[in-house]
This record gives sequence, C-alpha cells and structure tokens, in this order.
Amino acid sequence: MRRIDLRSDTMTRPTAAMRRAMADAEVGDDVFGEDPTVNRLQEIAADRLGKEAALLVTSGTMGNLVSLMAHCGRGAEIILGDQSHTFFFEQGGSAAVGGLHPHTLANQPDGTLPPEKIEAAVRGDNVHFPRTELIVLENTQNLCSGYPLSTDYMRTVGAIARNHGVKVHVDGARLFNAAAALGVEARELAADADSVSICLSKGLAAPVGSLICGPQAFIDSALRMRKLLGGGMRQAGIIAAAGIVALTEMVDRLAEDHANAQKLAQGLANIRGLAIDPEHIKTNIVYFGVNGEKIGNRRLVAELEAGGVRMLPVGPDRVRAVTHYHISSEDIDHCLAVISEVMQSAR
Repeated sequence: MRRIDLRSDTMTRPTAAMRRAMADAEVGDDVFGEDPTVNRLQEIAADRLGKEAALLVTSGTMGNLVSLMAHCGRGAEIILGDQSHTFFFEQGGSAAVGGLHPHTLANQPDGTLPPEKIEAAVRGDNVHFPRTELIVLENTQNLCSGYPLSTDYMRTVGAIARNHGVKVHVDGARLFNAAAALGVEARELAADADSVSICLSKGLAAPVGSLICGPQAFIDSALRMRKLLGGGMRQAGIIAAAGIVALTEMVDRLAEDHANAQKLAQGLANIRGLAIDPEHIKTNIVYFGVNGEKIGNRRLVAELEAGGVRMLPVGPDRVRAVTHYHISSEDIDHCLAVISEVMQSAR
C-alpha cells in the first residue's frame, strides 16, 4: 500500500548527500570546541542569519530553553503568545527549569501579537511585579497555520523591545519557510531579534539538530546553559555534517512544499464536511476543520491511516497536515482522493 506521512515535516529523512557527508565527516570533541565540522556549521548558520555567532543544540525545544535562560535571570518575566510552541508544547520548561514567569498574549489568526498589547504588557519597575526581560515570537507560527511574520512586524516588535530595554528571541524553527513565503532572506527576519533559533530536522531534512544564533556574548552564555541541561556533545560533527547540507542545499526548495500545501488546501476546500480557507495557508502547514455529521477528526484520521495517509488530529475537530521534502504533487492528488472517498462513505 502507498504510504504518505503528513503528520509533520519532522518525518523527513536525510538525503543521500547528507548520509555521505555524515559518513565522511571530520570530527573532534565539541565540548572542547574542537569539532571542525560543528564549528563550520555554526559559522554558516551565523552568516545566514546575520549574527555574530551560533551554537548547535540537539533540538528546537532545547534551543528555545537555552536561549530564554541565557537572556533571563530566575524570576524574570517573558512575553509570548498563548499559541506559541514555547508556551504550548515545551512542557513548561521555561518555568519548571528556567524559573521564568510566562505572560501570555492571544495570538491573532495571522500569528502576530498585537504591538499595542505587547507594549502594554511590558512591566515597569514595581516591587509587586516580575521584571519583563524578554519578548518571544515564533516564525512561522505553527498553530496559526504556519503563518509567516513579516519583516515590518519584526521591526515593530524590535522597536518596542528596544524602547523598553528588553530583548527579543525568535523561535525560528521554520524561519526559512517564512523567508521563502515572503520572498526575503532569513537574515532580514532575524535582524531585529537578539537571538533566533532554527531547526535543521524539519523542512530542511537533517536527521537531528537545531541552532541558536546571536551575539558572541549571548552565545557564550548559551553554551553554559547547554552544558547545564546536559546538551554538551562530543563528536557531533556527524550531526553537523548533515546540517551543513541542510543549510546549503535544502533551503531553496522549500517553495515546493508551500505549493503542495496550497494544492492540498484548495482540494480540501472542495470536499463536503471539511472546513478550510486556502487563502490562510502561506507555508507548509495545513489545518482544517472536520464538521461532518457522521465523522469526527479522530475517526477521519484513523480511516485515512487505514488508506495509507497519515495526518494528525488536533483538538476536538481539527486535523493537521504538513508537506515536506518527501511529499510530491502526485502524493497530494492521492491524499485528496483518499480523503474524498472517506468523507463520501461517512455521509
């Protein structure tokens, strides 16, 4: 049976070029700063994001937690979206491990936090309140259908942060998707951030790893936090070699994933019992509602899996599908045919 996995772009597998690079990687002890392949990857990432330095970490969740702890002292307050990955999916690590107080604001449908709400949320120096030290943004915004945050918006938030003497961290797990959708360089989207994390193992297809980018002094602090969290790796050049291929060969093709996501969204909009606005799909993440009278999202997902198509049920009536390197236009045609058949049989 044909198998098509749309649960996440983390389902990507390393390319042949990555496997060769990993096999041939020159390695050293990265905890001593002596792995040449890791050092090269970090240099490439810093250059692509327009930052002074970078640090390899094992995952996006670690990258965000390390960044928050490097920026903030215990008891500090961070402003972030109530739909953000850092708040929603990272097990409350900022509070449980970092001792940080989350001040959540409602994400708008386009993933933004209203600038006036951000400004109003920044605490003044008052003995009753925690000190606001960091604003956290996510680009693209996963739970808001992968919506990209524009350069103008990033500048606006950056200006608010500077005016109040606080920092900005960007969870840029899919920052290159945002850049591709907006037709800009990733460094433009990171220019007003004090730090940014990027993920290698989603649309860029590396098997593991994320990077944090920022000023050298921040990266020095982040290195200490990485060690504290048990993230020091030894011959990590084997991982880094795939990451170099990801950053040099896989970024320019992301528009293909976006085109396939749009094709999927348009097809879903024509299937009775499903709800989606294709105009809201800008990158590779597709959320759609299930409002059929006889079928809910979990039954739909179960029947799709029986037909060889894997998607992810989210909440009571939503389903998520994410396009990636291993999903072709023909795969989308097949998925739509299977979904249409399942929905028709449930009438």
